[in-house]
Amino acid sequence: MAHGRFITFEGGEGAGKSTQVERLGERLRADGHDVLITREPGGAPGALEIRRLLVEGAVERWEPVSELLLHNAARHEHVCKTIAPALAAGVWVVCDRFADSTVAYQGYGQGVARDTVARINALGANGVSPDLTIILDLAVADGLARAGGRADVEDRYERMGADFHERIRAAFLDIARAEPDRCAVIAAAGDADQIAAQVWDTVRTRLSI
Repeated sequence: MAHGRFITFEGGEGAGKSTQVERLGERLRADGHDVLITREPGGAPGALEIRRLLVEGAVERWEPVSELLLHNAARHEHVCKTIAPALAAGVWVVCDRFADSTVAYQGYGQGVARDTVARINALGANGVSPDLTIILDLAVADGLARAGGRADVEDRYERMGADFHERIRAAFLDIARAEPDRCAVIAAAGDADQIAAQVWDTVRTRLSI
């Protein structure tokens, strides 16, 4: 059986990742692919337990290195128990956030040394990396306004302040510039249908489907 493909979506709060992940999953299924939709932190029972520790509660709940370790503990569970088996079975995996978010949030946002983030991310990902990463880019003020309209207790990162989120946006753009073969930046300010069409064109072109 052919190995599956791994597509990740990245971007700041309120950029529309969850919507576009679902839309792409529907389009891939219509194109005849088996598809798994998942997200981080989460995607496996242990990872879901860790998710609550990270996305709820006080902003100052964790030291940055502790957050780095927690995210990668969740990621390791996710990769080993969900993502890697699906890919080996020929399933296409579409994931809302992966290791790039840890680079952005814990590295650029919270100041953990980049080489430390890279080393721990390598352990968490256990050899799995995306075939394609879609970065949805949106002005911070617009993203936080969107996110603030949701009734959601999972708002710990949203409450970390505009300067923090500006660093996150810059991080994702830096990642895209450093890895242009893997990453594609799509403006996320427009209509969801138009963005979905751009995502699909990018997937078809980059992954030759």
